Amino acid sequence: MTHPRFIDDLSTRVSDLLARSPAGDVEKNVRAMLAAGFARLNLVTREEFDVQTKVLARTRERLRELEVRVEALEAKLRP
Repeated sequence: MTHPRFIDDLSTRVSDLLARSPAGDVEKNVRAMLAAGFARLNLVTREEFDVQTKVLARTRERLRELEVRVEALEAKLRP
């Protein structure tokens, strides 16, 4: 049976080796390119999106309430 410590040690060594190899540099460069590309897209975070979704829902509800009030006032003005 393989010892868990051996697997952890092997995993650490492989990770260290990849970090020092050209693959690590490629990964860093790809991450930097993706980050730059996403920055140009002017994206919002999920948290910002969720907040704006809630604001929009509250605004829609308020609009519905105001539409009902306007209809009631218009009905009073009709002969």
